[in-house]
Amino acid sequence: MKKSLVYTKTGDKGTTALIGGTRVAKTHIRLEAYGTVDELNAQLGLLAIYLTDEKDRNMVLSVQNMLFTIGSHLATDLEKVKLHEASIVTPDHIAELEREIDAIDEALPPLHAFVIPGGSRGSAVCHICRTVCRRAERRILALSQEYKISPEVLSYINRLSDYLFVLSRRINVTEETGEIFWDNICK
Repeated sequence: MKKSLVYTKTGDKGTTALIGGTRVAKTHIRLEAYGTVDELNAQLGLLAIYLTDEKDRNMVLSVQNMLFTIGSHLATDLEKVKLHEASIVTPDHIAELEREIDAIDEALPPLHAFVIPGGSRGSAVCHICRTVCRRAERRILALSQEYKISPEVLSYINRLSDYLFVLSRRINVTEETGEIFWDNICK
């Protein structure tokens, strides 16, 4: 069996094909959205290296798989083809993330100030993931103004940034590096 080529040369002129066959510019709003989701997925791969808890690593891997689901949803031209089952985000996916957020948050000390990103390396990388997630959310929201996007996709990405925030806090607490809080000199 012949191995497939990594390169196709079909994008050499600055376009790419969506699921459904439509060719769009690589600068298209749709590619900005799913490209940022892909960037987030890569950052989560880096985060996983710093996670010492197997449950956290498994949850991050689950999220990475969901980001492929979301990416395929965003890459589908719904005017040409129906969404594939593997590209659907369900309320159950969102609920799973919410349960994890609640479980982590319950074990954390209450917040009385804004958290400055940092502390341990893992927490700092987690904050980078959180900010990339927020950018992905903005790109998806912009896309949803022009194209139909499932509300579950938007909800999942919104919850994901919340999950990454509480996970960053837990990493610092677990590693006993302590959280860094904003010194509000404007009081």
